[in-house]
Amino acid sequence: MRMAEGAELILFNGRDGAWRARVAEAGKRGGLLEPEDQVAPQVMPPDVWLLFAPVKKARTDFIVEKAVEMGARRIVPVMTDFTNSERVRQDRLQAHAKEAAEQCGAVFVPEVAAPAKLSALLADWPEERRLMFCDEARAGGAGTLDQATGAGPWAVLIGPEGGFSEAERGRLDRLPQAHVAALGPRILRADTAAVAALTLWQMRFGDWR
Repeated sequence: MRMAEGAELILFNGRDGAWRARVAEAGKRGGLLEPEDQVAPQVMPPDVWLLFAPVKKARTDFIVEKAVEMGARRIVPVMTDFTNSERVRQDRLQAHAKEAAEQCGAVFVPEVAAPAKLSALLADWPEERRLMFCDEARAGGAGTLDQATGAGPWAVLIGPEGGFSEAERGRLDRLPQAHVAALGPRILRADTAAVAALTLWQMRFGDWR
């Protein structure tokens, strides 16, 4: 970071809040930082995961960045029947999540999980975690999210550019924990849908209430 001895910076580790620290030693291969005082308490985001089908690189980066800003606790790239982007570098997306947390002043970096097949996730879906299923085929229609009440673990699922297959839609409809959300009267791009869905969830169940 090219900081000299005596320079100040803010540190966080996801457990102890944010701390003001001073550079005690600075060298080409390392240095020493001395924490001085806490400037923000540790605040954990609500227990909501974002599941999304990867798209083009820049738009996938955007989804990860906004998921961090919107307060997702875990980010999971999912491979669906119509996912058109197969290459996902978990380490690069995790680094992007870290940078997003630094930029927005968060003190928690969500885990970016390894890509997983949607079918495998649904086959072993946690009984206690409800799923907000954003179905582009029902744009302008009614959903079932209004029937869901209370807090607790949640996940938000965004489909690929080509939408969900009929087999995936049927499987989600049969999942007891799933609640359909119709994101307005227009079909949204995948990256826009991720922001809209997390906003809707935060307003209804999260820490924006």
